[in-house]
Amino acid sequence: MNADSSAHPFLAEAWCSAHPLTAHDHAVMTQVRAMAKPNKGRMRGAAARPAFDALIQHTAAPEGVTWRVDRVGHVSGWWCEPAGAPADVAILHLHGGWFNWGSAEAFRHLVGHIARSAGAKAFVPDYRLAPEHPFPAGGEDALACFDGLLELGHRAVAVTGDSAGGNLALEVLATASARIAAQARRLVGAVLLSPVTDLSLSGESWTSRAEADPFFVRDQAEGLVDAYLARHDPEDPLASPLFGALAGLPPIRVHVGDDEVLRDDSLNYVQRAVAAGVDAQVDVWTGMPHGFLGSVGRLEAADAALELLGAFLAQRLSAVRAD
Repeated sequence: MNADSSAHPFLAEAWCSAHPLTAHDHAVMTQVRAMAKPNKGRMRGAAARPAFDALIQHTAAPEGVTWRVDRVGHVSGWWCEPAGAPADVAILHLHGGWFNWGSAEAFRHLVGHIARSAGAKAFVPDYRLAPEHPFPAGGEDALACFDGLLELGHRAVAVTGDSAGGNLALEVLATASARIAAQARRLVGAVLLSPVTDLSLSGESWTSRAEADPFFVRDQAEGLVDAYLARHDPEDPLASPLFGALAGLPPIRVHVGDDEVLRDDSLNYVQRAVAAGVDAQVDVWTGMPHGFLGSVGRLEAADAALELLGAFLAQRLSAVRAD
């Protein structure tokens, strides 16, 4: 039951690519929607953490990747290390979970796929979660991890993130890019998977995709965002990257499902980034829900998106290594 993709004018822009829904993925998503419907919008608050992690852990483990626990920039997390990955470049991945849920351990298989596709090791930290640690704790931990990767001597770092982690990744991108050139140059780009960019929840897709989205409803998201912000201004650029100054950022690639209430968070952010002169592009996947990359090996859209983002990350990281 995906809505008409052609309804959004941004899909006609050069920086926006729309991918059709395949017959195989239509069949898979029909099953997914039937299973998800009874639980739509029911995961709320910190009590949902075990159930959320259990869902994320369904992602199949990639071959040729090993995992180990470590601490980077005082924040604990997991390294995802593909065989043969170079030692001097790294990916920092910030996991999703609406700022209230998620763990590095649960996301390690998903991040392992990203690392393997890019041919680079990736670190996923256990940043602090709301409501125990509201804004700006998660972003502080994300930036500490980025600084820690630089201190370890990595010549190039790419930042990736999904959902709320995409929000934190964009916070790292904006903060690090404003530093002295020697540090900013080592941040080579970012890939965001359905990032939360607007905590005021003003995107039109909160209405237009309310029925099509199989997982989230508005009042559910409002409760999670309120727990994270703890009365902080949702239009603060550090909380909502959509409202920040975007000029001067390194290249950005975004992947989002067309059947997400968060779809316009991606479209509106990339539109503003392109207008500010940033090399930014968004791929919109018809019929796909939030978090569809976690179904790699099952959804053709997930496999195709993984190939695209891996090629981009590999190119950005190798370009700096070759300098």
